[in-house]
Formats: sequence, C-alpha cells, structure tokens
Amino acid sequence: MSVIYCLVPAPYWAQFAGKSEYVPRDYEQEGFIHATCGDDLLVRVMNRVYSKYEGDLLLLVIDEERVTAEVKYEQASDGQLYPHIYGALNTDAIVDVRQMERGTDGWKL
Repeated sequence: MSVIYCLVPAPYWAQFAGKSEYVPRDYEQEGFIHATCGDDLLVRVMNRVYSKYEGDLLLLVIDEERVTAEVKYEQASDGQLYPHIYGALNTDAIVDVRQMERGTDGWKL
C-alpha cells in the first residue's frame, strides 16, 4: 500500500460522513486536492498551513492505489514533490482518520 495524507479541519470533514466523495473547501480555486507523503514533510506542512488553526485537525490516511482520480506528483515552491489529486477523493480510499495533536511547539504526529 502506498500511503498519502490529506489534512482537514474536523468541522469541515463532518459534512462528508457517509458520503462517497470528499472535496476540500479550496478545491474550486486550486483545481486539485493537496496531499503529502512522509512523516517529516507532513509535520512541516501542518505547521506551515495550520500554524494559526486552533480547532480540531484530522489526518486522512489514503491508500493511493485505491484513489480513482488522477494523482500527480508536482514540485511546489519549496522544492518538494507533493501528490495532488485531480478530482474528488473517493472515500473508500481513506483507510484511517486520525486526530492530530498540537504540542507547545506546533503540530505533531
């Protein structure tokens, strides 16, 4: 199994309970779903993108092989390759949903 991750605020994720597809709030603007892979890169993304977020943050653990939309690895401005999902994420590709924890120095796994 090839695992990729997607971060989502818990209140937003709640509206997708029992649905077959997930799309983030910024999907229409971005044209794809942002994802990441690897623990180190995930922590960096959490602390960059959600540094000021005070609510509950969830991690969608995704089996990339089960994603029905196209997944492209593209280089971002930080020089890293990130998986981008071009289409709605079929929720049956999500193998786990984890609650993230904020420590005194930022988000952690």
